[in-house]
Amino acid sequence: MRSARKRAVALAAAAVTLGGTAGFVAVPAQAGERGGHGVPPGHRGRLLHTAPLTNAAALPSAAANRKIGYTSEGVGGKRITVTGTVAIPKGKAPRGGWPVISWAHGTTGTADVCAPSADTPTGPAHDYLAYSERYLDKWVAQGYAVVQTDYEGLGTPGGHPYMNGVSHANTVVDIVRAAREMDRRIGRDWFAVGHSQGGQAALFTAAQRQTPRDVRLKGSLALAPGSFISQTPGYVRAGLPGAQGALPFLFVMLTGSQAADPSLVPEDLVTEEAAPLVEATRTSACTAQLRELSADLPPENVFRPDADLAPLENYLRSQEPLGLALKVPTFVLQGSADTQVTPGATQTVVADLCTRYGGITYGEFEGADHRGLMDVSFEEALDYVRDLRAGRTPPSAC
Repeated sequence: MRSARKRAVALAAAAVTLGGTAGFVAVPAQAGERGGHGVPPGHRGRLLHTAPLTNAAALPSAAANRKIGYTSEGVGGKRITVTGTVAIPKGKAPRGGWPVISWAHGTTGTADVCAPSADTPTGPAHDYLAYSERYLDKWVAQGYAVVQTDYEGLGTPGGHPYMNGVSHANTVVDIVRAAREMDRRIGRDWFAVGHSQGGQAALFTAAQRQTPRDVRLKGSLALAPGSFISQTPGYVRAGLPGAQGALPFLFVMLTGSQAADPSLVPEDLVTEEAAPLVEATRTSACTAQLRELSADLPPENVFRPDADLAPLENYLRSQEPLGLALKVPTFVLQGSADTQVTPGATQTVVADLCTRYGGITYGEFEGADHRGLMDVSFEEALDYVRDLRAGRTPPSAC
């Protein structure tokens, strides 16, 4: 492991971009500033219902696991209902209540069956969720209340706006409020932690203006944060190396983008050969099933020859973490063997974020791949959170 809690990122390396594509122009993600202006703050994070949780999403080391419904603010400032889970630690709460880990999950899909709170040992998203559930169980065993949002539109009415930074950030903070309403032993101090799609959400959360201050975001941890997603459509259309492996994520991007902007209709862009995968992504298939369904689909056959990808790419570019102005200490963690979110891409993001905020720590873990990063980085993540709670300033990579 190379720990950048003790080393700085080489900013010269930040010119590397995902897939080696040059010339990417970052559009400042000013959306990070706009959380909370559509739904009045007092109407967000309201607990709507709660029930015992006994499926695979229940963390074994918790004293109690609950599934909850709560209010939040979705795309366009509309009031939404969101589901998620709450795990309560064993033992007596410390003075001030249990500190909170609000987990932003990685890509599962956009169909309702892909919601983490609905996971079962044979569920369609369990191949990924088994990793994150094991990771979260370590946090609750260390005395942290663990809350996990399903995000907007996963298991609830409406589509899931995949990689929409503000929507995700809203649901990440509002589940903390709802959990505190459910159990007052849960404290005000919380940390946003996320992986992949959720890593991008953790960065947007760190950039969001936190109002009201009923809960206190103390720091953010972004594991392999998703970035340069706007390059994926063109990458697939060109059939470049690795395009086949990107297909499950491309179909999730297509349906997720339409959920955020109804004018981005996937059927206007894809061929008849690819259209059934769009429908499966909406209704029944998570990423594991999409990997199987797309195995025999040549990447060059996904988009119609006359498809105008510019509006889709422009929307995706608006959701990049590049351009964010972070407001709380943030630890960015990356696996050196990750081929889905490459070290070069993450170093580029860190270098950009450092130009506006200096409290960023970077850690690269030797030999860790995309999912394996969760397990191998836990101890350093725990130490980072403990440092922040103790008032110690982590070393900066900037």
